[in-house]
Amino acid sequence: MNTYKKALGVFILLFIGITADAQAQEYWDKVKEREATLGLDSGFETLETDQFILKLVKASQTVASLAPKSDPGFDFTPGDRLEIRAGNGLYHLGDINFRYRLEGSNEWSTVSTATSRKPVEAIAKEGALAAANLANTLPEDLPLDITRNYTEADGDLILAFDFQNKTDQPVELGALGIPMIFNNILEGNSLEEAHAKNVFFDPYIGLDAGYLEVKRLDGKGKTLLVLPENNMPFEAYRPLLDDPSPRSIVFEGFHEWMANSKAYASDEWKGVKQWNTPTSSFLKPGELKTFSVRLTLAPEIKKVQQQLTEKDMSVAVGVPGYVLPQDVQGKLFLKYNSDVNSIKVAPEGALSVEKDAAKNAYDVYTVTGNQWGRARVEIKYTNGKTQSINYKVIKPESELVADFGNFLFDKQWFDDDEDLFNRAPSLISYDYQNKRQVTQDGRVWIAGLSDEGGAGSWLGGMMKQYLQPDQEQVSKLEDFVNQTVWGVLQNAEGEHKYGVRKSVLYYEPEEFPAGTYNDTINWNTWAAWNKEGAADPGRSYNYPHVVAAYWTLYRLSRYHDNLVTQKDWKWYLEQAYQTTLAMTTQAPYYAQFGQMEGSVFLHVLEDLKREQLTEEATKLEAEMKKRADHWESLAYPFGSEMPWDSTGQEEVYMWSDYFGYDAKAAVTLSAILAYMPTMPHWAYNGNARRYWDFLYGGKLSRVERQIHHYGSGLNAIPVLDNYRENPEDLHLLKVGYGGLLGAVSNITEDGFGAAAFHSWPSTLEIDYLSGDYGSNFYGYAINSSAYLVEDAELGYLAFGGNLTEEKNSVTMQLTTAAKNAVFVQPLALWITLDAGAVQQVSFDKKTKEVQLTLAPKSEITPFAYVNLPEEYTLDYEKVRGAYKIPLQAKPITLTLKH
Repeated sequence: MNTYKKALGVFILLFIGITADAQAQEYWDKVKEREATLGLDSGFETLETDQFILKLVKASQTVASLAPKSDPGFDFTPGDRLEIRAGNGLYHLGDINFRYRLEGSNEWSTVSTATSRKPVEAIAKEGALAAANLANTLPEDLPLDITRNYTEADGDLILAFDFQNKTDQPVELGALGIPMIFNNILEGNSLEEAHAKNVFFDPYIGLDAGYLEVKRLDGKGKTLLVLPENNMPFEAYRPLLDDPSPRSIVFEGFHEWMANSKAYASDEWKGVKQWNTPTSSFLKPGELKTFSVRLTLAPEIKKVQQQLTEKDMSVAVGVPGYVLPQDVQGKLFLKYNSDVNSIKVAPEGALSVEKDAAKNAYDVYTVTGNQWGRARVEIKYTNGKTQSINYKVIKPESELVADFGNFLFDKQWFDDDEDLFNRAPSLISYDYQNKRQVTQDGRVWIAGLSDEGGAGSWLGGMMKQYLQPDQEQVSKLEDFVNQTVWGVLQNAEGEHKYGVRKSVLYYEPEEFPAGTYNDTINWNTWAAWNKEGAADPGRSYNYPHVVAAYWTLYRLSRYHDNLVTQKDWKWYLEQAYQTTLAMTTQAPYYAQFGQMEGSVFLHVLEDLKREQLTEEATKLEAEMKKRADHWESLAYPFGSEMPWDSTGQEEVYMWSDYFGYDAKAAVTLSAILAYMPTMPHWAYNGNARRYWDFLYGGKLSRVERQIHHYGSGLNAIPVLDNYRENPEDLHLLKVGYGGLLGAVSNITEDGFGAAAFHSWPSTLEIDYLSGDYGSNFYGYAINSSAYLVEDAELGYLAFGGNLTEEKNSVTMQLTTAAKNAVFVQPLALWITLDAGAVQQVSFDKKTKEVQLTLAPKSEITPFAYVNLPEEYTLDYEKVRGAYKIPLQAKPITLTLKH
């Protein structure tokens, strides 16, 4: 927790929408005013490889643009801002940063080619496209000669730096990094422009097997890969905070690929557990060493692993991923042209790694989690290369979800009857660092039960019941809905009936006694809404949370006995319906965008149809089609309050798919896959891009790539939905399941749900505010499912269970929290339960017969309700489209008829 005290400072909260754009432009204008030192007046040099068109600034020999030959009009770098970013301190591809010290010294000297630009000396070097001695732009007393060269190898581009020790003393390099400067600056671009010209990039921080994946926002075209070439293992990924390009909601900032990081680990990052062991490298007197990376192109995002294999890189596939529940026997598949020499686990014993029989070209290992928390597998190959794979070991999902619920109702249940803002009873935000409820915050929504940052805790508590209903917890949530939501958070009468307020807490000091507001909080910001501002029902994003609460209580009432008692099922479903409609009439502007948790509206519609509430279903469907028609008219319908967002894709995809707008659904999925990678690292595998919500819902408030923020859970919904429509596409399942389990990776060992995990190496820890975690847990709860898969290369696989394979059959024991959904991939068979649980599913390879074993009945769940495709039947009555099956005191087994 001491890392919080070391934060560089709290960023000022940015205005949303147009204001944020205007503010960013103001900062960019200041960047433009800096003295130009890059040497653009001296002109440019254009070079080519088989794959690339490379344009260099002659004076600096840094990259002015990098285009694939297949699309010469596209630039992977921010070349469109070259004139603006031409001053000292602004990084470009081709720069290098390092820290060094001579033998006997305890102090590190920091050096960068970007600090004080001077024209470099072009030199001739055999085989190089371009080369330069960098001495002019480096300190005069530097004990190193450094040259940079660009060469071609097999059509790829090699960026290399030769370091030579020119002293008679050893030189230690405690840090060495190459800035990865690609065009992720969205400022000033429309959504259409951004999807056409900008890129996102994701790191696999995996040492010699590591790489950087650079993809266009639209997910189309070739994918740029940066690979380690010579002495450049991907050890750490450092944000370039000294680059004055203004980070904001339209620019995440730049990072550098670090081969050595010891000097930072012992200083700025001291006390923080890094992804890899921090190292340094040494140059003996007179020694020359080359540090280089390779830039290559994969044909498309889904063929990244294919390209890695072609470039002699190790490929790792983890099943079900790298967030590993302790009751799951994970699989790790390794494909490489060198044999494994040794495998080491850190911390020792945190994981067990046992070798299995090889499968096709893969070495296969069973990986099990023994110790909760982060763990690293370090694989040494006989060719001297080392690969690291970072895992996050979590409790069994059922235990994890139960702990989450217990923490909420033990630590976060707010029952102060004297609260001046009528927030009791409720589940309120929580500060995990200080171990206390958050009843006041200058961002009033955090303690005001609304917006994502304030609704997160009670939404998480609701969705926990969807998976694991608990009678006492459900009773408290009924109190919350009937006493605090209806009539306080949501208007129960008047002109704005069904409208949802932006916050229950507000700042109106003249209305309350002196001392009501904490005087250590800055209340003089736009985020401290007054009473009128807090009561505004015009923010559509507040509505899905409330709809999800009503819908969950409807489901619990309809499919369980003696669980929901204060209102009947129809009242809750009617409330969900009316709240959905209210969003379109009382918050019409933002309702034009896709909403986080917007898939809940589709679930409400489906249940209205099941209940034969035809009039309501018809009206709701018509309203949703108006929105879908609007999205159909847009090239990239992914706006929100923000200029670019990863929030709306979930709902845009689901409704586009529902109404048969297949092309728009495909565009949406492609965009998701561009910012949601699959790679052998728990933090980035299935991690949908998000980098500004720590400002609005975090304790440590800054612009920073968030690890498994709610984008992971929500975007996994459309990805897995599309996988079930395309069951041969394992890439979709890997991405979707990475997001699914990523959504619960930030639940602590004692059950606290954190908004997200901080990616900067100075922190690498959860945020200590609960914030908007509930939206993430919604994605997990709605999407929680198991997959029995047969893959042509990897054989039978289990995502969400453990396999037992015999000659003629495969059985999967489910390990998901609710065990209420399973997909049998060889048959494309999707089975869901409205109540009850599947303990195991068996599949006969020859006869294709499927058997389900259902868990015993409980006091609140005497019946299972099983939904099957029309071609499958059971000898039980159907109720609301599902087979109603009386459960027994012992498990029962059903054979599905086809």
